[in-house]
Amino acid sequence: MQNNVLILDFGSQYTQLIARRVRELNIYCEIHPYHHIPENLEPFKAVILSGSPFSVRAEDAPHPDLSQLRGHKPMLAVCYGAQYLAHFNGGSVEPSNIREYGRAKLSMIKSGEVFFNGIPENTQVWMSHSDTIAQLPKNGVRLASTADVLNAAYRIDGEETYAIQFHPEVYHSTHGKQLLENFLVTIAGVQQTWTPTAFVDTTVAVLQEQLGNDKVVLGLSGGVDSTVAAILLNKAIGNNLYCIFVNNGLLRKNEFESVLHQYKDMGLNVKGVDASERFLEALKNESDPERKRKAIGKAFIEVFDDEAHQVKDVDWLAQGTIYPDVIESVSVNGPSVTIKSHHNVGGLPDFMKLKIVEPLRMLFKDEVRRVGKEMGIDPELLGRHPFPGPGLAIRILGDITAEKVRILQEVDAIFINGLKKWNLYDKVWQAGAILLPVNSVGVMGDERTYEKVVALRAVESTDGMTADWVNLPYEFLQEVSNHIINRVKGVNRVVYDISSKPPATIEWE
Repeated sequence: MQNNVLILDFGSQYTQLIARRVRELNIYCEIHPYHHIPENLEPFKAVILSGSPFSVRAEDAPHPDLSQLRGHKPMLAVCYGAQYLAHFNGGSVEPSNIREYGRAKLSMIKSGEVFFNGIPENTQVWMSHSDTIAQLPKNGVRLASTADVLNAAYRIDGEETYAIQFHPEVYHSTHGKQLLENFLVTIAGVQQTWTPTAFVDTTVAVLQEQLGNDKVVLGLSGGVDSTVAAILLNKAIGNNLYCIFVNNGLLRKNEFESVLHQYKDMGLNVKGVDASERFLEALKNESDPERKRKAIGKAFIEVFDDEAHQVKDVDWLAQGTIYPDVIESVSVNGPSVTIKSHHNVGGLPDFMKLKIVEPLRMLFKDEVRRVGKEMGIDPELLGRHPFPGPGLAIRILGDITAEKVRILQEVDAIFINGLKKWNLYDKVWQAGAILLPVNSVGVMGDERTYEKVVALRAVESTDGMTADWVNLPYEFLQEVSNHIINRVKGVNRVVYDISSKPPATIEWE
């Protein structure tokens, strides 16, 4: 059935947000690079062209052949997409006198247009471009303007093609979701059938067909993604799923024991493996963040391979890969530039000789949680803050030692438990502590100390792509700081990180 939406990625950092907004309308969509348009277009009922860091006037500007799409399927062109359609179809794009970036108001909206149903004049939109459309393409009809942008929105007469020079996917565009709904549901006629219930039913049936009576091994991490993947697979194949939960020595305090017990209570066929010393040895004297990630990934594969070989006749390796992992790990000379390596995307060594199954590969994090809720997974587990795959290794700046891990585990436990005690945990998207590679002078009693500094980090976000630091109460920070310094030997100073993403990242490494 044609009820999918194709998003062509021209390299905008907002492309994932477009997909998320479409999914929030209960509509399934996929992101594909502009120069790898799917050969089979039958499943797609509508197309969205993303923004881009490129200028359409540049010699190296993305210039795909859209002849199989335009005029054949409803199309919405956003920012670069809108300029692309104008520039190469009889219109003109010129440099703006001023860079059009930030909030703006739609001062004129053409009346009677379905595209703008339910959207009032002077609604706020978000601009982000340095070029502007000076002349509309052939058969272009202006639909909206702002004080500085004459052609803020237009359509092409005779076809279901719409274009806008602002970003409806970002929070700052007040009626952006309504605009997307007008285009996808009212104009394109896409059905809103993408729900957690439908996903679970369909995925379990697909897994049963795909796996049959084969055996599958899955490495559990204690996180939301691998847990939801495990429960889905368990529903499909039961005890033919063999879960392995590896303690890399870089988990939170007492997490290995508590999470292992929780997994067993959920009816999973799971084995716990304590490989703490092996991981610490692999990280010995290593300070570079990316090399730490690679060392942890290599050690995990070795441990996991040892354990997997103890299960006879295994055919499949299951992974909790989710859609942002897939998108970020695809480097395509411009669009979606690789941000960091992901150990669970394309990282399987040849010697393992296992087929891959990834039941969550097309889900965003919030969708994973909704699917988990649909299957009755404990809300406390689903509500856990994201935790990095390399664990505390990338929250300890510099080299890793058992003593540094102990210090950070104690600090992290006080911080996280404090958030829960003050009913702040669920108001924070992600929180953690960072051990800095510096010592500072302090005084305890009558003695001078020269001990470690820790930074506390708490951010609010919806997807991790952007994040704001959380304004935690001073009284809370005071209490937590006192507890850390008084109870964690080796720490005499606590600071709070008030950086947002961008320009900072959520993790420090």
